[in-house]
Amino acid sequence: MEDGIKELLQMMVIYFGSIDSEECKIDSIAQSWSVISDAGDNDKKYICMQELENNLVDRENKIIKLFWPGFENCKFNPGYIKAYPNGIRENGGQYTHAAIWTIIAMSKLGFGEKALEFAQIINPINHSLNKESAKKYRLEPFVISADIYNAEGQVGTGGWSWYTGSSSWYYDAVVEYILGFKIENKFLKIEPCIANFWKEYEIHYKYKTSMYNIKVKNKNSKNTGVEKFLLNGEEVKDKKVLLQDDGKIYNIEIIM
Repeated sequence: MEDGIKELLQMMVIYFGSIDSEECKIDSIAQSWSVISDAGDNDKKYICMQELENNLVDRENKIIKLFWPGFENCKFNPGYIKAYPNGIRENGGQYTHAAIWTIIAMSKLGFGEKALEFAQIINPINHSLNKESAKKYRLEPFVISADIYNAEGQVGTGGWSWYTGSSSWYYDAVVEYILGFKIENKFLKIEPCIANFWKEYEIHYKYKTSMYNIKVKNKNSKNTGVEKFLLNGEEVKDKKVLLQDDGKIYNIEIIM
């Protein structure tokens, strides 16, 4: 049994995820999760995401592919995924869960411009900015799609909608990883990773009976890093506050 599993893994290394592979040379999940999981070597994390950008991000058609090339003629059977034609759904198209993980990975590396750009690529409204693009996309401009096709003649056409957990992942990627709004053990922290041309933004958060008005100021055109955390005008040295349910209004000012 162990020998059989070992042989299977060796075959998968040969056929998948390698520059020597005929198909599926690079997979975005492995690239992004080397960063998200903190399992990758520090220098290789940057290389992974650069290769992902080079090979899987199609800016012209606003697609972040799951992997490339899609399965079609490979000798080793990868399973049900090959039942989809090359470029449809997971088989070489955009699988939106994985596309959103690229936003999180870029944010964790501090690449604010790229995180924002990828968020804009995924945003459905940007697939329906005019009549021509809307006819190609063919889905609602206000709903995250589960997938977008990359097959010949169908590049940019949306697949499933109203049926995906990608919307919640997208919300989390934007709010927690780009805007940096994080709550851990009832402590509120703001750790942005934004585009350097963003000068300021605001978040208004209601916690039970209390209101937290947060203003982030980026006068030094940074991507990351909080210099000061002010609560009602007083600096908080550890840059986090315990959320209170006392009906009061708290004004937080973040200086990057």
